[in-house]
Amino acid sequence: MKNQEFIEQLSEVQDLMNQEKYKEAIKLIQKLKEIDKKGDFDYDLTHKLYQLDSNCNSLYNQQVILNHINELSKKQESISFQEINLLIKKSTKLDLSDDILRREIELLILRNLLNCEIEGDLLKF
Repeated sequence: MKNQEFIEQLSEVQDLMNQEKYKEAIKLIQKLKEIDKKGDFDYDLTHKLYQLDSNCNSLYNQQVILNHINELSKKQESISFQEINLLIKKSTKLDLSDDILRREIELLILRNLLNCEIEGDLLKF
């Protein structure tokens, strides 16, 4: 693959992310990572690929977490991070460490997408 094609594919990843189609973007990123391993691309392109990879995975995690928490907040006043993590693992097979889960929830709160408080190991709605 030539640099220009690689750039176009990276642009497509960004478009998918802008449309919140994170699963599709992640699949394309995985293909580009394989191509990157076999190719000799400019450092800036490789850096951009791995930056998109990190951002896309984080946004996907946040999307999944937000959907679960929105449902939970209708039924409960609080929930522990461990309970959230277990529910997410069961329904999506997304396996997040407790630290990553906490970070993603903190980011959702900072982005004003989630209105709750963190008190120790509890999320209060």
